[in-house]
Amino acid sequence: MEIRPFRAFRYDPGVVGDAGSCMAPPFDVIGPKQQEQLYQKSPYNIVRIIKGRTKPSDNSQENQYTRAAQYLNGWTKDGVLKQDRKATIYGYVQDFELMGTALRRLNFIALAKLEDFGKIVRPHEQILDAPMIDRLKLKKATGARFGLVFMLYEDKENVAERAIESAAEQEPLIDFVNDDNIRHRLFAITSRENIDAITQMMSDKSCIIADGHHRYTTGLNYCKQSSDPAARYQMLAFTNVCQDGLKILATHRLVGNVDNFDTEALLTSLGENFEIIRYPFSAPGTKTQAETKMLAQLKTKHDSNENAFGIYAGNNCFYVAALKDKRAMDSAVPDKSPAWRALDAAVLQKLVLEKILHIDQEKLTKGKNVQYVKDAPDAIDASLARIDAGEQQVVFFMNPVKMQQLKMVTDEGERMPPKSTYFYPKMYTGLTIQEL
Repeated sequence: MEIRPFRAFRYDPGVVGDAGSCMAPPFDVIGPKQQEQLYQKSPYNIVRIIKGRTKPSDNSQENQYTRAAQYLNGWTKDGVLKQDRKATIYGYVQDFELMGTALRRLNFIALAKLEDFGKIVRPHEQILDAPMIDRLKLKKATGARFGLVFMLYEDKENVAERAIESAAEQEPLIDFVNDDNIRHRLFAITSRENIDAITQMMSDKSCIIADGHHRYTTGLNYCKQSSDPAARYQMLAFTNVCQDGLKILATHRLVGNVDNFDTEALLTSLGENFEIIRYPFSAPGTKTQAETKMLAQLKTKHDSNENAFGIYAGNNCFYVAALKDKRAMDSAVPDKSPAWRALDAAVLQKLVLEKILHIDQEKLTKGKNVQYVKDAPDAIDASLARIDAGEQQVVFFMNPVKMQQLKMVTDEGERMPPKSTYFYPKMYTGLTIQEL
């Protein structure tokens, strides 16, 4: 992949004060509550651009996209955002804790030549229509790129890691801790030796998109529609898979708006292809115990490479559904590879969502029946509460995809079902901005 250093626009602490208060998670994980919190953090928070408030009076001339352009232009004019003087590759270091273990992930940010999907750039997930339309409108309005597309590559020599660690001996360009206690630091890699080493190392690499499929696809579409040669290069973040700090967590499925939904009917239908393990409870205390047992059983199935998912539908019982015979997927999707058919998300989609609940690909794309829940610390409890409150009908708890599965599916040129993976932690937006 062809990459190059660039002169990013970045927040000037001399104008904004705490630049960390101007950062935000990726647009697609920001809910209404967090959106408001980010608005309150700083008058310059990047959320105003990447996921601005909407108003009842919005029209084609005045809306969240036109306001985003106004913020960007105003902040650039007023010196809130300043462009670096030297062409730079940016080292991005994330320190975090997961299940009591301290971890560090090293990434670098550079411009990369946009490539159609194929040998050089491989997507791993299907994309949804609504985010695509949203990101293209923002890009057309602002002529800039804000969010980081998260790319995976493999380099056992750790060339970029050595350059990042060398740059990290200097003062960081930004250093902040977000609300999830994840430390984010950005460093400038400006020496010609290190820049050349990274660009040379990447020249023969192919990459898998870990996160940011909509942003990358939007970049491709915008590039083809634009006469600006700068649009051919997009700001991307790269992570070597050969490091312990690269973690994939699960994404759970909340399901609702299913006509004539009935829990017992679902369980009966599941019995054709799944072994159903029950964990009943009768009181709040025993509910927690039942939940713990369900999650432990899920992990056991995951460790033994069995297809399984947890179920809760608010009827005083948790369930684990384990696939009896993998050959059920052979007949359900004969046109897919064995690697694709072995995915838990694929099993759920084909044998449950489509076959039993009649949520086909068109309905999935529209997003009216399935909500995707990242496996954050409170994700499970929040999902249970929504079931108990009657806001959704059933939740399916998933195991995380394994890195080897990701490689096998993308090697086949296939895409996983939507939201199959959750790479943790997320790469924050606002660290670097690419204006075209």
